Amino acid sequence: MKYSIAIGALAATASATAGMKKHIRQYGYPTTKPVVNATLLKADITIENLLAGSKQLEDFAYASEERNRLIGSPGHNDTIYWIKDTLESLDGYYNVSLQEFFTVAQLSGQINSFLVGGAVPPNGSFLLFDYSPSGNVTAPLAVVSNLGCNATDYPAGVSGNIALISRGSCDFGLKSALAGAAGAVGAVIYNNAAGPPLQGTLGAPPRPEGDYVPSISISQNLGAGYVAAIGNGTNVTATIDVTTDIRNISTYNVIATTNSGDQLNKLALGAHTDSVAAGPGINDDGSGTVGILEVAKALSKYTITNAVTFGFWAAEEEGLLGSTYYVENLPAAEAAKIRAYLNFDMIASPNYINAIYDGDGSSFNLSGPAGSAEIETFFEDYFTGAGANFTATAFDGRSDYGPFLDVGIPSGGLFTGAEELKTEEEALLFGGTAGVALDQCYHAACDNVTNLNVEAFELHAKAIADSVATYALSWDGFPARNTTTAKRSVVKPRRTVQNTHRRKSKRAPLAKK
Repeated sequence: MKYSIAIGALAATASATAGMKKHIRQYGYPTTKPVVNATLLKADITIENLLAGSKQLEDFAYASEERNRLIGSPGHNDTIYWIKDTLESLDGYYNVSLQEFFTVAQLSGQINSFLVGGAVPPNGSFLLFDYSPSGNVTAPLAVVSNLGCNATDYPAGVSGNIALISRGSCDFGLKSALAGAAGAVGAVIYNNAAGPPLQGTLGAPPRPEGDYVPSISISQNLGAGYVAAIGNGTNVTATIDVTTDIRNISTYNVIATTNSGDQLNKLALGAHTDSVAAGPGINDDGSGTVGILEVAKALSKYTITNAVTFGFWAAEEEGLLGSTYYVENLPAAEAAKIRAYLNFDMIASPNYINAIYDGDGSSFNLSGPAGSAEIETFFEDYFTGAGANFTATAFDGRSDYGPFLDVGIPSGGLFTGAEELKTEEEALLFGGTAGVALDQCYHAACDNVTNLNVEAFELHAKAIADSVATYALSWDGFPARNTTTAKRSVVKPRRTVQNTHRRKSKRAPLAKK
C-alpha cells in the first residue's frame, strides 16, 4: 500500500511539474501556485473576511460627518484607495489602474420647508428628490394629466404653479424637466403605490428636455387627497423650500486584470463602490464590492487559463456612470476579448431572495446576448448544488451590467433584493417575512454592517468564487462571442426608473428544507 501511494504521489508530482512547465511556456514566468478550481476557491471565502471588509467600508463612511460613501465624499475616496492598495499588495498578480472620469454629484440636500395649505404634511410622507435644484417657491398645485411623461400632459394652467404629478411609466427627471419646460416653478410627484414616498433621484443634470425645478416626493395617500380636493374646486397652495449642494467632481473606477491567463478570452465581473447620500451603503453595494474583492484576493493564490478583470465601478447610484464610462471608452477590439460579464449588486439583503438575472428571457421576455442563458444556468446549478432555492429577476439593465449588454457582451449575475416587498411564495422558498421589504434599509442610514444577512452573503460570495474559478479555467460549452451583435436598447438605470425589480420563479424550485 505504501508503495502504491508513493507511485501515486510521484505521478501527481510529475503531472504538476508538467502543468507548471506549460504555464511557464505560455505566460513567461515561473510559478508554484496550484491550478484554480471551484472547490478550493470557494473554501477561501469566509464570512469572517466578508464581514471584516464590510466593517472597513462602514468605518470609511462613519469617519466623516457625511457618514456615507457618496461619490466625491471622503468615505468613497477612502473606499477607492483601499481597494487599489489591497489589489496592488498581491505580489503583482494584477495590473491595477484608476480610471478617472468627471460627473455631477449632489453632496447634500435638505428640505427647509414643505407646506400644503399652510400646514406641514405628516412626518415621513414627503422626501426630497436627489438632484432637485435649490429653490423657495409658493404657488397653487396644478394637476398634470396622465403620468406626466409627455409635454402634452402639461396643461397651460401648470405655468407659474407647482405641478402635481403621478409616479409611473417614465423617470422622475423627465417629469421634473417637462414641468419646468411647461413653466412650472416646482414639482410634487406622488407615489402610485400605498406606503411611504419613494426615495428617488432626478438623475444628474443636464438633460435635453430642460432644467429641473425644485422637486418633492410624496406618498400616494397625500397625492390622491390633493388631486381630489383640486378636482372639487379647492385651491391648494404649496410651499417648497429646498437647498442642495450639487457640484462637478472627478471620481474613479478601479480596474484590476490578472497579468496571467489568456487575455483574448477574459472573464469580467464587477460591483459598484458608491453609496447614496442617506447612508454607508454596506449592502448596496458594499456587499458586492467586498464579495468580488475577497474573490480577487483568493484568486491570486492560483494559476489560471483565462484572464479575469475585476471592475469596481463608481457612480452607479448616479445612473451607471462608472460602468458606462468604462464600456464606452473600451476599444471594440478590447471589448471583443471579454467573453462574459458578471454583476453583483446587493448580495446580503436581510430579508433576502436568491435571484438570478433572466439571461434566457424565459421569465420576462428580455434576454441577453448569446451566453447569457448559459450564465443563468450556471448559477441555477450552483444553488441546486448548494441545496438552496432560487428565482429569476428581470434582466432589464438596471445595474452595471446594462452597459455591457448594450454592446453585446453576454452578462449575468445575482441579486438578493432591494425595496420591493417579499411575496408569500418567496417567504416559503427563502424564509423571512412576507409583506416586508427585501431590504428595509435600502438607500437609508441603517444600511450598515448590522443590515447584512450573513447566510445570504456567504452563499452568494461563494457563488462568485464558483463562477470565477469555472470561467478562469475553461470556456468549454460557452458560445463564442458574436461581435457583430446589434446594439441593445436597455432600460433606464435602477435609481431613475419607476418600476420595482420584477422577479418570479423560473422553474419549479427545490423543496424548502
